[in-house]
Amino acid sequence: MTTYKKLFIGITFIVAIGLFIWGYNFLKGKDIFNKQTIVFAEYEQVSGLSIANPVLINGFKVGQVSDMYFNPDMSGNIIVALTLQNKFPVPKNSLARIYSADLMGSKAIELRLGSSPEIIAPGDTLLTGIEASLMDEVNAQVQPIKMKAENLLASIDSLVVAFRTVFNENARDNLKESFNSIKNTFYNLESTTSNLDSLVITERSNISSILQNVDSLTYTLSNNREEIATIITNFKTLSDSLAKTDIPGTLGKADVAIAQLNSILTKINEGQGTVGMLVHNDSLYIELDRSAAELNLLLKDIRENPKRYVKFSLF
Repeated sequence: MTTYKKLFIGITFIVAIGLFIWGYNFLKGKDIFNKQTIVFAEYEQVSGLSIANPVLINGFKVGQVSDMYFNPDMSGNIIVALTLQNKFPVPKNSLARIYSADLMGSKAIELRLGSSPEIIAPGDTLLTGIEASLMDEVNAQVQPIKMKAENLLASIDSLVVAFRTVFNENARDNLKESFNSIKNTFYNLESTTSNLDSLVITERSNISSILQNVDSLTYTLSNNREEIATIITNFKTLSDSLAKTDIPGTLGKADVAIAQLNSILTKINEGQGTVGMLVHNDSLYIELDRSAAELNLLLKDIRENPKRYVKFSLF
């Protein structure tokens, strides 16, 4: 074997080993020919994420998932290593969110850029988030409809029970009797209305007369509005005067006078005083009557015989 052939075989073997190493690292998400930044993200669950899934910023691929393993603290959380191959500066408070990249359920990580002035460095850990799966979204949309459907079924069940309760044999009989009662009520109401119409027809003249009297009274009140206002004013003045009068004092004095009069009458009834003696003892009356009679006789005698009592002497 010539020297050139040996050299060619050696170079080919070295290139093959290099390509193998490059391909192996490429499949693991590492590009040995470009500068890479490896950062980490911690998730409670990765929702089907796998190694070599892309890492995107605004839909543009800037890296890929290079490794995944459980957190050594035995919490069950999963550490995901992200290899960023783009030199785009990523703020330190950016969010690494797992989401569905297509309808087939392929996963990817989207970097939602933060507002921090600090740029991530190799080994930093990003904030994380997980997009709700399609099933979760469907469940979230369907859950209110499901609850409404359950409530509707419960209402329908209650309605059916109510119908069964209402339309049993006893209820049907009661309902029939109720309709008959309503029918009789309407019949009585119709009869009452007919009687009222007849009464109105019969008493039409009286009703007309009453209405005319009411109209006349209204007309009179309208024409005498000023006099009525004057009467009301006078009544108000009288009321004010009565309000200013010491009626309680006057009534008190009247009570005192009545009490004194009752005391006098009581004494008279008991025969006290001159008036009481006159009322209860008739001897004074008899003497007065006798004196009056004698006085009358004396006056009669003076008229008949004045000479006995009057003497005239001229000289």
